[in-house]
Amino acid sequence: MVVSIRQWFGRLVFVLLFMLLTMIAFGGYRWLIDVVAPVDPYREPHGRALKVSGTLQTPDESTMSDRLRWFYWYGE
Repeated sequence: MVVSIRQWFGRLVFVLLFMLLTMIAFGGYRWLIDVVAPVDPYREPHGRALKVSGTLQTPDESTMSDRLRWFYWYGE
């Protein structure tokens, strides 16, 4: 069995280059996500925008048909 130093060196260079390029691509993707993604999507809105959250106030004695009627009427 003949062990070629040149072949092993080529394989080592390939693996090191592959790992380096993988880390560069991963870092680039993380950087791109940080640039594109909003900082805090749950912050208070600015300007005339309203932050709407909560439940619809319905009577306590609501039936399933009443709830469906509310759902289809208001789209909630």
